[in-house]
Amino acid sequence: MKFESLMLQSLFGACLLVCVLVLGAMLTSHASVPSVAAGHARVATSSAS
Repeated sequence: MKFESLMLQSLFGACLLVCVLVLGAMLTSHASVPSVAAGHARVATSSAS
């Protein structure tokens, strides 16, 4: 197998693994939407002043 195709396949595998881990973290997250939105709103208003 050529070096380039091996590198391409390993890069594809690494990207796929990262995508699966991020998707799994988002789906299993227990953060509620209002608390996350309130946390972001507080940061946005405090940094504006």
